[in-house]
Amino acid sequence: MPNTTTYTLFFNRVKESISDGTFAKLTMAKTIGNTQLMNIYIRTNVDEIQLKLALTFKFQTEEEVKILPIEEGLNELIPYINNPFMSALLFTTEADVTMKLNKKRVANITEQAPTFKNADPILLEYLSGK
Repeated sequence: MPNTTTYTLFFNRVKESISDGTFAKLTMAKTIGNTQLMNIYIRTNVDEIQLKLALTFKFQTEEEVKILPIEEGLNELIPYINNPFMSALLFTTEADVTMKLNKKRVANITEQAPTFKNADPILLEYLSGK
């Protein structure tokens, strides 16, 4: 897989934001061409007292939700980078972290001021109950 180091850095940031309670959401966006799959939205979910990820696949005419363990959920997203998505946006309470692929399909990571003031409420509830 190309850009393995950049992908690893980005997804490590996702895992860190979940573990430190700053994760708000993750979005896969900017498709290549006209695709059936428009976006993937990722939030936390608690299933049988275990913290998991809820992946919402937004298609042109429907939505599909998968609830997966964190590591498995993140691994599920990797094949969608570059096919069809050109960017992944991590929203945390500390910063918005964006991984974008350029025209040559080289990934880079940028940070901006945070969009969200509050972390994902399900994550906060889970972490407070640990």
